[in-house]
Amino acid sequence: MTTTTKLLQRKRFLPLMVTQFFNAFNDNLYKTALVLFVVYTVYNSEQHEALFSGLATGIFILPFVILSALAGQLADTHDKAAIIRKVKLCEIGWASIGAGGLFMAWQGIAVHTVAIPLLLFVVFLAAAQSTFLGPIKYAILPQHLKKEEVLPGTGLIEAGTYLAILTGTILAGFIAIEIAMILIVATAVVGYFVSRWVPDAPPQSDYEVHFPLLEPYAARVRNPVLRWLGYAPMAVADQAVMSWRLIKDTMHNREIYFAILAISFFWTVGAVLFIQFPPLAKNQLYASKEVASLFLVIFSVGIAIGSVGINALLKGEVSARYSPASVVVMGLFVVGFYLVAKAWPASPSGELQSVGSFILEPLAIPLLLMLLGISTAGGFFVVPLYAFLTTRCAHDAASRTIAANNIVNSLAMVVGSVIAIGLTLVGMPVAEQLLLAAAMCLFSAWLGKRLYVVEQEAAALLGKSC
Repeated sequence: MTTTTKLLQRKRFLPLMVTQFFNAFNDNLYKTALVLFVVYTVYNSEQHEALFSGLATGIFILPFVILSALAGQLADTHDKAAIIRKVKLCEIGWASIGAGGLFMAWQGIAVHTVAIPLLLFVVFLAAAQSTFLGPIKYAILPQHLKKEEVLPGTGLIEAGTYLAILTGTILAGFIAIEIAMILIVATAVVGYFVSRWVPDAPPQSDYEVHFPLLEPYAARVRNPVLRWLGYAPMAVADQAVMSWRLIKDTMHNREIYFAILAISFFWTVGAVLFIQFPPLAKNQLYASKEVASLFLVIFSVGIAIGSVGINALLKGEVSARYSPASVVVMGLFVVGFYLVAKAWPASPSGELQSVGSFILEPLAIPLLLMLLGISTAGGFFVVPLYAFLTTRCAHDAASRTIAANNIVNSLAMVVGSVIAIGLTLVGMPVAEQLLLAAAMCLFSAWLGKRLYVVEQEAAALLGKSC
């Protein structure tokens, strides 16, 4: 029996993986259902559709930028399992509000003035929940698993996450919007009860959470009205200070430094690709929302395959040796995807194709294989880098390290979203933006190479000291 299959039978691991699965499933069910409904039902121009897709992506990323520092500090100073349970309880709240917003949009009630803003606000809330779970899902692993189980555990969490994305994306594209409303709330409830089985994970640090700007302000301002008026901007400023300090404290380790940069640039490429998929499917490939959902599904399957496959290649070792080649291959597949998409024949009738008719197109299988290649190579690239974050840092700083990574990742993804939105505004077709993603893979390969060089230097120094 392998280490991977043994972990799936352990109470110290399985409830965490299932909880994370339901969380990723619900996030993506909601976000994908929202984007596909608006792109295919509300708007009718490539520019508006791409802009909305970019806006939804940007809003989803925002909480990771402004709340990750606090999330990492709380995770290192409180019981991680207790935080998981509280956050999952909050999920029931945002899921209920989101279901209400979807109902309004479905019924055509104040769609542009109330429903869509409300739905985007819930995107923010869902992302805020994931922000607080993000540092925990990896940082809790060294606390519950043996050293040789961390990489397989990381791979399983990553594979499970992308399989959840896969499942949520499939359902979002194929079920009716009224069913999606019910399922979002039901999943939140089930996820909360599963989270109660996650074993306790008490803090391993005496680090204390401080608010350097807010605490002096609250002590100095006696008037409660003025104090509350100043609370929000001061809290935001506090988060900026905490985020900067957290990143600065984390980046002194060169292996962690290059791992974070490489992961961040990878997700910049990912952000550009994910923004493009729905409008590309509708306007370049003349495909229905079910086909757009299929694209996201295949992308998720590929990441899951890559996550498990790289663990088999590395045999449990945490190393970036395959990362540079993996992301170069990913870039080549992006170019191949672009060429096939550009060669796609126009639809004589202008009608959108169902999954069945789409698959019968001569170029459909090559296109889907290119997409699978992109995501599989991406999984090979990124999974070992996450393992660097929890194995190369101090045992009592794992959550803060993951939080610092989330902040930098999120900033990079915001940049990717802004680039995609900007190119759309200046009139660049969505298909042409694929070439930008391919070019960005070359820089990711350079970062992966730098990480591997630093890894070898650290191993050499360790060998000399032994």
